[in-house]
Amino acid sequence: MKFMEDRILNNSESLELISSMIKNTQEKITKNSGTPFLIWGYTTIIISLLVWGLSKYTLCGWSQALWFALPIIAFPLTLLSQRKKKVYVKTFVDSVISKIWIIFGVAGFIVTILAFLSPVLGVTSMPILFSVLLLMAMGTALTGLVIKFNILTICGIVSMFLSSACLIYRGLDSILVFSAIFFIMMVIPGHILNSKANKNV
Repeated sequence: MKFMEDRILNNSESLELISSMIKNTQEKITKNSGTPFLIWGYTTIIISLLVWGLSKYTLCGWSQALWFALPIIAFPLTLLSQRKKKVYVKTFVDSVISKIWIIFGVAGFIVTILAFLSPVLGVTSMPILFSVLLLMAMGTALTGLVIKFNILTICGIVSMFLSSACLIYRGLDSILVFSAIFFIMMVIPGHILNSKANKNV
């Protein structure tokens, strides 16, 4: 038994093991993982529209601070949705996906902080919406590639290209563009994943 546990897998066995882990992750995603995309997607869109509306019609300077409510709302909701799931064994692929989003999430938070501190840092203009969109789209595309789920990859890549629209449309209109692209990047694949889940139940 000890020999069987310690022996090195050959190429065929290694590929079979990786395929098994990816299949296991794909099953979990088609059953459960559309919800986090919907949570972050809809929360981002709602906050974007609130910021846009308050900035446009009330001229509230503090409305931009609402962006910080995004992780405060979405992160606990995501954890709550995860607790309601059936418990699965965490695979290497799961760990890779978690680390991908941790890295891109931290990068997005840093970019957001730098944007708010740009006047203090002497930076006249920082394309915050473009930067955040590009980072999140890269995370979505990478997730799709890792688990071999084409809709995530396609939505992520399309959103990477569309993020440049936030460089073209300036001012408050860029917030509407930002929310529309988030719909493509998070909400569409989220509903597709949950739709597949209902069919597999």
